Amino acid sequence: MSYPGPPQKTATQQTWEWLREVMLSLIYPRVCRVCQVVLDEAAPLAGLENSMCKTCLNDLVRIDAPYCSVCGEPFAGAMDRAFKCSNCEGRRLAFEFAISGFKATGAMRELLHQFKYSGDLTLRSVLADALIHTLDEPRLAAEDLSTWVLVPVPLHWLREMRREFNQSWELCLQLSARTGIPAARVLRRNRMTLTQAKLSRTARLQNLRGVFSVGGLWPPRCWKKPQMQGKKVLLVDDVLTTGTTAHECAKILKRDAGAEKVVVITVARG
Repeated sequence: MSYPGPPQKTATQQTWEWLREVMLSLIYPRVCRVCQVVLDEAAPLAGLENSMCKTCLNDLVRIDAPYCSVCGEPFAGAMDRAFKCSNCEGRRLAFEFAISGFKATGAMRELLHQFKYSGDLTLRSVLADALIHTLDEPRLAAEDLSTWVLVPVPLHWLREMRREFNQSWELCLQLSARTGIPAARVLRRNRMTLTQAKLSRTARLQNLRGVFSVGGLWPPRCWKKPQMQGKKVLLVDDVLTTGTTAHECAKILKRDAGAEKVVVITVARG
């Protein structure tokens, strides 16, 4: 394990937590968060198996090697060495590399939509169980992640106020509780932007130019900038698509906040 993990609990605390989970499952039977089927009583009380039936679990597509060494795009063929995909070849990206836990298809896509657009905050724990798989990546497993900082991709303050939460920050908090890696809101989104998915690469870059800065959530500029000089950052988001947003965030973290290194981790790859 490359991170300290949650605070150690006594045997008594562990027993009470287990009893609480058992009692809750008796009063409120656990159901699959995707298809709503009642879960088997013998299903584990932790991890993705605690929230999904076997059918939906089998529908998840975990991203394993081989994948692009820069953006984490999975590759169907056999590769015996590190490689860059055609989308990353020739690009200069501000982050060291990106890694995602699963493909954003099927059951995972449904979970992400319920969480992000339907405001189901109870799914943040489920998606954190998926996100933590990214820390098994060999390049991260070799690091002492207790010295790193979890930083969320920011929403514009108006959008966050309407949604009532930032999905990336919620994932940071959940992952921090599981791993002991500290989390901090370092970046601010200065203006609303168009949806990136429908834009060309050139238009995406133009759409995000000047959008991010170092600072707090709200507009006032008096917010004290966090001390990030020389820090290593895990930039957290729910889904990685083109990597343009992650690139812009990483650029600001390095140039303006003084971060030494930025690695992008997301629940899923679009």
